[in-house]
This record gives sequence, structure tokens and C-alpha cells, in this order.
Amino acid sequence: MTSTFTLQTRLAFSPHRLLFEPFPFSSSRTLTVVACSNGLLHGPSLRHGHGHGSVPEPVPNLTEQSSIDRDIFTRVFDLAALRVPAAECSELERRLRGHLLNWPRIRNVARVMGDDVDPSISKLLSRNPESYSSDEEPQLSPVLHREKLIKQFNHRGFINFRNLAKISRPKKKKKRFNERNDDSTEKIETSSVYKVELVSEEDNAEDWSSLIGEEFNGGSWRGPTRLLLLDERYAKTETHMLPGAVKALLYRENERGMNSLYELVHCRLTIFYSYWQMTELLEALLPEDIIVPSGFETIGHVAHLNLREEHLPYKKLIAQVVLDKNKPKIQTVVNKTDAIENEYRTMQLEVLAGNHSLVTTVIENCIRFQLDLATVYWNSRLATERQRLIASFTNSDVVCDVFAGVGPIAISAARKVRHVYANDLNPNAVEYLERNTVLHKLDRKIEVFNMDGRRFVGALFSSQQILPITQVVMNLPNDAAEFLDIFKGIFRNRSNDDDSCILPKIHVYGFSKAQNPEFDFHERINMALCETVREVEMHRVRLVAPGKWMLCASFNLPRAVAFGKPLIKVV
Repeated sequence: MTSTFTLQTRLAFSPHRLLFEPFPFSSSRTLTVVACSNGLLHGPSLRHGHGHGSVPEPVPNLTEQSSIDRDIFTRVFDLAALRVPAAECSELERRLRGHLLNWPRIRNVARVMGDDVDPSISKLLSRNPESYSSDEEPQLSPVLHREKLIKQFNHRGFINFRNLAKISRPKKKKKRFNERNDDSTEKIETSSVYKVELVSEEDNAEDWSSLIGEEFNGGSWRGPTRLLLLDERYAKTETHMLPGAVKALLYRENERGMNSLYELVHCRLTIFYSYWQMTELLEALLPEDIIVPSGFETIGHVAHLNLREEHLPYKKLIAQVVLDKNKPKIQTVVNKTDAIENEYRTMQLEVLAGNHSLVTTVIENCIRFQLDLATVYWNSRLATERQRLIASFTNSDVVCDVFAGVGPIAISAARKVRHVYANDLNPNAVEYLERNTVLHKLDRKIEVFNMDGRRFVGALFSSQQILPITQVVMNLPNDAAEFLDIFKGIFRNRSNDDDSCILPKIHVYGFSKAQNPEFDFHERINMALCETVREVEMHRVRLVAPGKWMLCASFNLPRAVAFGKPLIKVV
């Protein structure tokens, strides 16, 4: 249909996108909408093709089902192809590149099963079909083919001669899997992504498959050939509707009569479940009014989802698709069931798919961290921020990590700075912190404590046996600003004129929903210290939620705060 518009533009319509192609300027200004009946322009779709039958199979709306019938995602596409000699395939592919199939992850060149013959056998046959008359064409002898196959061995026996190989060696013992293992434990092979096969091909030879294997198809041999898959719009078109480059190639070879090396054939491209991307599968499985979840956090072998309330009826289905499309890296899929409100800042997780082990190993900046997601806190999205913070340290710094967790900052900093004092209230986190410290052989540079944050800071700065602390990290965004009052009067027992006293630099993290988050967080720091901190470096870490920023404030502890009167009684 057409309608008046301010700019003459042609739109190619598809179910997912609109492609705009501006015309040169003209006095007429119309809008032309062209509906494309050939499907998506950029590749295959689950909404096109057909299943095992002649009628497309609809994808059912599954709700609480965790198992997926992978056969319903098998799609078959009818294509046209050029059968050409293998030696000329590369050159013809370059010449016909604009007219060949251009689908993601699918090659536009396919082999013909049983067409490739060993070079030693091909010498016995004429490579030039013109040397034979039309009544007498070269034909590969099945006996020659069999004799060549039985001469090929490896350490397991016969290579291609499968029938004799089964006789010559004992049967392999099949591995018995536990009944609890499901289809998700199977490895996906590259050959299971798609396959190309000829729709109809004359086979005048006798059936030798039981003797020499199914790979030999007999018939006249024209040499090894390949299939150049043409674009999907040429699937069911007549020869005169093909592009000029293809017609010229066929007409030129047609003059050779029966000895033509090029042939236009019909193929069937079958695409299996393993080809489709995660978002494509979820778009087909979930109702149309539900937003498809596209991202998740990866923590070792665990995929951490944050599903919305509308996704919860389909959580098992979503988890199974995520697990299938991210193997073998992902082995467990979990979802956070509640907000983080407990004292140890651990997440309440529900295992949706895969194994139920949440003990994993995370590699961050070439450092391995062992942890248990059920008992400790970890956030992989802060890896860049941790790297930025550690880059500001020097080799002479002494770092105090008040909320260390399993040690992502403490262990990374220990490889660079002079010494690290690490503390956490969670005993499980302290256990993994000590384990990770020994794992990286840093137990001499890191001292681990299991104390409350205020007690830890007060005891550390009042001790005479520790090294002078130059950097303090307080990475607890929800409550870290409330712990700043402990620094009021931290050096009260020392002389204010003591120049040897080093005032540490504090890095404190926090959240803000204000319109000006930097100003809001700065005011909260001033209120906690009861002093105006003039020079504060503010850094926006990440947008946690719409309108909610996570920030990092870095400032040197003011002398008036360090030598002032404490606000609370130090334990």
C-alpha cells in the first residue's frame, strides 16, 4: 500500500525489522511499503521453513515444563544449488558471491556424500569426461573402491571400511550413564547444527552399501564436486529467472551436452536445535507480550539470572535454554529469589537447571578465586572497578580492606602493594579468603581478620605493631558511609604536631538515587564525619537500577577528623 509522506522512501517489511532505502530527491513525495514474502533478509527464522511434515509445526506455549522437545525446532528449507567441480569451487564462489546463500553460521559450500575419491583411485579414471562418448561414461568399480578401503588402517583398525572394521575389532563397551542424567549431558557436535542433502538424484548403480558402506553411491563418476548453495529467493524459480551470472554459467556449460560439468540441483537444508541462538528460541517459546531475558551474570560455571515477575511461570524453560546454549562453560543456572537484606550480604538463590553445586572458581584479571555462592557474596560486574582502584595503588602502599569478602581486592592488591590487612564479618567468606590467599602464595603479605568493621578499624589503627596504613577500602555500598564515623578521633592518642603520622586515603562506596548523585553522596560523607571534606574524587561505577547509581568517593582523611574528639566509644 502507499500513502503520502514527507520523504520518498522505500521500506522492506519483515516481522522483525524495517529496512530503509532512500531514493534520490524528486518532486513526488510518497511512502511505499513492500511486503517481503521470502522471510527474513538476514538469515533463517523459526517462523519460516517447515518441520518434518509438509505443514509448519507451531511451537507450543510451555509454562512449568523444564524439558524441551528439541525436534520442534528442526526447520527444513528448500534451496537451489549449483553442482560444480571441486577444483573450480573457490573461483566460482568469488564470482557468484552476491547470489549465494548468506546465512550466519552456515557455509554456502557443501560436499556431496560419496563424491570424493582417493587420488590413487582417481588416476585409474579419466578426469576429462569429453574423452568418453555419450554412450560410454566412466564408472567407478565397486571392487576397486572396496580394495582401496581395506588397505587403510589406523591404530583402531579400518578407517572408512566400517563393515569390515566391526568384524576386525571387538565391540566397544557402551558407557552406562546414571538414570538421573538427562539429555543436557550430551555433547553437541558441529555436525548436529545443520545438514545439506540433495532432494532427488538418479542412482543407477547397484546397491553395494551392505558390502562397501553407505558412502559409496555408485553411478557415473565425474570427479569430486561441491554444491554452491544459491540464495533462498532462487529456491523455486525457473532457469530464466536466475541472475545473469548463474544463467551465463549454465548456458555456457549446456553447450557441452551430456558432458556438462555444472548442474542446477535442488537441495534440502535442515537446521537443528543447536543452530538457533538463545534469544531466537526464547522468542518462539515465550508469549509475545513478554520481554525476552537476554542477559545474565556469569560466575564461574554458574549463570545468575535476575528474572522479572512475569518470567517466573517460565523460569524452568528459560533456564534450560540458557543452559543448552552456553555449554560447556555454564553448568548451573540460578535465579535470585529475594533482595539482599541479611547481615552477611548473601543472595537467596534457586537452582533452576543443571547441577546443584554452587561451589565454583572465578577467574578475574588472571587470578583464581574459589567461592560458594550460597554462603558468600560475589559480583562479577565490579571487575573493571576493582581493576581501576588497584591501578591507583603503589608498591609502597599498605592497604586496609574493611569488607574484603573472598578477597577480590585484597588478593589483587597484595600482588602489587607492600602489605594488606583484610577483614570480613562473614566467617564463610573469611574461610575462602584464607584459602585463596594460600592458593596464590600470598599468606605472608595478607593478614586476615574476622571482625565487625568498626572494631577492625579501631583495633588496627590503635595497634603499635602494624605498618602505617596508606589506603582504606570500604566496599559495602549499602552501609559503608555509616562506618566513616569510626575515623573521628582515630589518632586522638597521638600528637597533632607529629609529622610521622600518615593520614590514609579512604575509598568508600555507596548508592544514590538523587538527581545529582555526586552531591548527595558528598553530603552524606560530610554528615558521617561531622566535617566538611573539600577535596573528594567522585567516580560513577555503574547504574544499578533506573535512577540508582553506585559511586566511589576517594578522599584523604582530614587532619581535623583524625585528631578530633571521637563521636562514639571505641571498643
